[in-house]
Amino acid sequence: MQIALVVYDRFTALDVVGPYEFLSRLPDAETVFVAKAAGPVRSDNGAFTLIADKALAEVSSPDIVVVSGGPGQSALMEDEQLLGWLRAVDATSTWTTSVCSGSLLLAAAGLLRGRRATSHWLALDQLKPFGAEPTGERVVLDGKYVTAAGVSSGIDMALTLFGQIAGEDRAQAVQLATEYDPQPPYDAGSPQKAPAHIVDLLRAHSRFILT
Repeated sequence: MQIALVVYDRFTALDVVGPYEFLSRLPDAETVFVAKAAGPVRSDNGAFTLIADKALAEVSSPDIVVVSGGPGQSALMEDEQLLGWLRAVDATSTWTTSVCSGSLLLAAAGLLRGRRATSHWLALDQLKPFGAEPTGERVVLDGKYVTAAGVSSGIDMALTLFGQIAGEDRAQAVQLATEYDPQPPYDAGSPQKAPAHIVDLLRAHSRFILT
């Protein structure tokens, strides 16, 4: 089983590292980080560098595709090299997935038309022009498409997918092995729970509003 994790300049680190940590534990899994060109790729804050093992053209039939999100996604919405690759590998993939604004790239490739999907809460409305049905759920399964909401939800997406592939017992074993037991110090992880002034602050500085 080959798992292709897609990165690009200014990706968000946890969007790809979180799913990698879980999906790499699937039996007989081969994980490969892919980008438009093989080599170092910088995260959104420039402080984290990930090495893409292969260029897109070198990966033709992965079983699982994971598209990360991040500020760099905006510049790729009409990038036919990436979008064309996504369409090509989706034709044979078993699962096509995304984290955060990575779902906007799947949508731009035409893969989410008529499907329920999620993204970062600030980006949900950006799915509509591509024919997707936005939902504020943390993880959404629609056929073989699995989309996750913002950043940290990529871990939940990967654990959900792990259970679909390897069964609930193995998924729970991995959850226990990684001690994934979220107990955040604040109950502000969604716009429905966060204080209104915090929500307004993020909206005011969102790239999805300002661009």
